[in-house]
Amino acid sequence: MTPERRAGLIKRRSREVGFDAVGITDLQPPPHAEAFRRWLEVGMAGTMTYMSHQASRRLDPRTIVAGAGRAVVLVKNYFQPDPPPHTGTGRVAKYARGEDYHVALKPPLQELAQYVRSLGTPDTIAKWYVDFGPVPERELAQRAGLGWIGKNTMLIDPTRGSYFFLAAVLTDLEIAVDQPFEADRCGSCRRCLDACPTDAFPEERVLDSRRCISYLTIEHRGEIDPSIHEAMGDWVFGCDICQDVCPWNVKFAVADADSQLGADPALASLDLLELATITDDAFDSRFGWTALERPGPNGMRRNARIALHNIGEASSWPTSLPR
Repeated sequence: MTPERRAGLIKRRSREVGFDAVGITDLQPPPHAEAFRRWLEVGMAGTMTYMSHQASRRLDPRTIVAGAGRAVVLVKNYFQPDPPPHTGTGRVAKYARGEDYHVALKPPLQELAQYVRSLGTPDTIAKWYVDFGPVPERELAQRAGLGWIGKNTMLIDPTRGSYFFLAAVLTDLEIAVDQPFEADRCGSCRRCLDACPTDAFPEERVLDSRRCISYLTIEHRGEIDPSIHEAMGDWVFGCDICQDVCPWNVKFAVADADSQLGADPALASLDLLELATITDDAFDSRFGWTALERPGPNGMRRNARIALHNIGEASSWPTSLPR
């Protein structure tokens, strides 16, 4: 079987198991190595120390899985329209309004990896990843022809915008690769940069995580710098602002049509007072199946307290709050 034939079969199977787009690339070192090193050196990763620990493998994807030379890069749309705003609620980023995507995408990725193995010898390598491990997904996706990296550092597909998950299957199977997406279609547009309320973009395609609402509400542990509180608005998990204003999303983002991700509209906005006072057990019972588990009950209570201050309802707190 030719590498081209294998590539065609893998792409067809990728769509059959539920992915919206697929591209294939090699695992040569990405071209932005120096920029990534500088980003780490100046501390823009914040407390995400795993980024430094993974740096050598991110800078040379050939070292991620011994023997692997190809990446099958996959796209899964998660866009859902926002509900009308409700008084006293906090916003949740679109990607987290359903089952934790690490869990939801595991079955189709396992199925695809097994299919890739079936196209080779019994010892063929096919290891899948979805937003974990040292895989530079956006770099690989651009090289696999799936879009370009926008000024807000998100991968943008000219046919669907940027509201999608990226996953990958790394393999040693000989597969034909796709041409990279070379065009930069952002042009002179700065809407994503100018809309960021915390000024988290010191320059185009550079995100200072320490000022990013998504990082602060999800990854950051402990208290958040009070000077940033007001700019965080009513976000309690993640932030979609730089994507919401992107013309490519305004024009092309379409709601996910299947139930693979278990979308729940009730997760789009959460009662702030309830969230600020929720017990650990109640939190685990209600949100343990979602991505909201990442910051845990302590982090989500913290985020809710900040949002309550911002919307002027902190006076309604009880005298004692769980921490």
